[in-house]
Amino acid sequence: SEIKGLEELENLEEVYLSFNKLTKISNLNNLKNLKLLELGANYIEANEALSKKDFRMRIKISRKESKESRYWLKLVDMEDDSSAEKERDLLVQESTELMNIFGSILQKTE
Repeated sequence: SEIKGLEELENLEEVYLSFNKLTKISNLNNLKNLKLLELGANYIEANEALSKKDFRMRIKISRKESKESRYWLKLVDMEDDSSAEKERDLLVQESTELMNIFGSILQKTE
């Protein structure tokens, strides 16, 4: 699937497209304020893999990036802010779920 309309959001600074089935994102050159574009840990690239071996390698990278994200999230000091801590815990949970999904994909493609 494709995401459309981002080019009209000229003041957009961050775009999070975690774990999705996007195959095409285009027309981002007007987004001069864009500072962060999260593409779901290379899942788009895995879907465009040239071979099964290439696909598995990209899924391994996605799993590794999810694991690294979880690690860094756990290191963030929330300074006793329970709201921020709750949000961080949700992100840690999401990164763990992504690791499990990517691990499952690897098992099924052996």
